[in-house]
Amino acid sequence: MDFGIKGKVALVVASSSGIGKAVAMELAKEGAKLSLCARNEARLLAAAQEISAATGVEILAVPADVTKASDVESLVNKTVARFGQIDILVNNAGGPPTGAFESFNDEEWAKAIELNLLSTVRLTREVLPHMKKTGAGRIINITSMTVKQPLEGFVLSNSVRAGVTGLAKTLSNELAKHNITVNCVLPGWTATDRVLEIQKARAKRENRTEEDIRTEIERSIPIGRMAEPEEFGATVAFLASERASYITGVSLQVDGGFIKGLI
Repeated sequence: MDFGIKGKVALVVASSSGIGKAVAMELAKEGAKLSLCARNEARLLAAAQEISAATGVEILAVPADVTKASDVESLVNKTVARFGQIDILVNNAGGPPTGAFESFNDEEWAKAIELNLLSTVRLTREVLPHMKKTGAGRIINITSMTVKQPLEGFVLSNSVRAGVTGLAKTLSNELAKHNITVNCVLPGWTATDRVLEIQKARAKRENRTEEDIRTEIERSIPIGRMAEPEEFGATVAFLASERASYITGVSLQVDGGFIKGLI
């Protein structure tokens, strides 16, 4: 199936590893030009080199911290200066710390809001004029299955990512007339470094082995295993494609059946 992505310009945030890198790789396989960003420059350049070697696409790698408004503005400006346009924006950022409600103070709440909600607000705001200029666009927010089925100990993610979902649904209606779609993709348990960190923290807290924790998690998933990042990346690539031109305002989980609700 031709996704119609070849030659499009995709800005993928937090793309030096994990889900972000997998999304970038899938878009590159479809022929998209890439603008990649992450805070760790060495890991970012390594990821860009790996994707370029595997796909041959043109890549711009920009070290940036998306919690800083100046970095967001510079990232978008550099992308447009290099490629002339931005057709696809993938908003992505690392998840906030896990823990119970009473373990977080105002500063930690503010950091979570900056990381996951305000980064999405700022990136979208900076990119929109360029999408409107070309008359089309795809905005895809990476959130979490917790927006549909909150997890114990994930109070920051449960709360802040729900805000991203509300923003996306609102924007999907506002921007439809410009042929710009806005969707969210919800990763379930996925084999990434962040999930490994969560497993380690829980194992230490409960005085159990990491293997026990992983086995318990996998048993809670109807498919019986965690997702590979590439499986998630393929879903995002589809939503970024011309084939998904009539899909907007959707929160689509990629969770192996973990979420039990109907909607």
